[in-house]
Amino acid sequence: MAKIIVVTSGKGGVGKTTTSAAFSAGLALRGHQTVVLDFDVGLRNLDLVMGCERRVVYDFVNVINGEGTLNQALIKDKRVESLFILPASQTRDKDALTMKGVARVLEALKKRFEFIICDSPAGIEHGAIMAMYFADEALVVTNPEVSSVRDSDRIIGMLSSKTRRAVQNLPPIKEHLLVTRYAPKRVTTGDMLSVEDVQEILAIPLVGIIPESPSVLQASNAGIPVVLEKNTDAGQAYLDVVARFLGEEPPSREKKGFLTRLFGN
Repeated sequence: MAKIIVVTSGKGGVGKTTTSAAFSAGLALRGHQTVVLDFDVGLRNLDLVMGCERRVVYDFVNVINGEGTLNQALIKDKRVESLFILPASQTRDKDALTMKGVARVLEALKKRFEFIICDSPAGIEHGAIMAMYFADEALVVTNPEVSSVRDSDRIIGMLSSKTRRAVQNLPPIKEHLLVTRYAPKRVTTGDMLSVEDVQEILAIPLVGIIPESPSVLQASNAGIPVVLEKNTDAGQAYLDVVARFLGEEPPSREKKGFLTRLFGN
């Protein structure tokens, strides 16, 4: 049965699109049929991070409006078998995402894919609501700083009140906390919240910690999901996130300090 997973946060710049690209690529690397959708209509960055911006002909809004078919809009990744991208429009308004239109596209995708990853825009406006509304699970991405955590707390409230599962009294969305841009040295100096602090505030299960790493920006600039850079610390961390999401113990890696306390040896 297909699962719809939203990658969300209240604040911009925390790594949602990087996470959507890495997480979807990681699932596909494990052999799962996976598609990642860009809900950020008007800006559209997912295709850049995925390195397929020159291959965009039709987009999500074209499919909703019947101006192109789903097959025409889906872009097959050249590096990872079973990974597809559905880009957003750069020329339309976010209101172009209608409830009926999004539902229709998602139903069609559920017939073809095991995992449907929805890359949400920042904030709590229309595009973000559309991205989370139909979700079965959510990756709540936050940086370990007060404003980011506060905004993520607001998003968690919306996941439990403004989604299809909440409206229809279905089992709640399964939430996963992902802490990005984590720097233990800055925690020690008091410049950054600890993971334990973030967990205490948000009170949802932790699925992973992505370290502050130049490899994230380098991979994004090259149009490569960082999870494909398996020799980098961030790439390995995203592989671990995918393993935990799938209910597995991640491969044994050297863990120090906070990672040992949080995830064990």
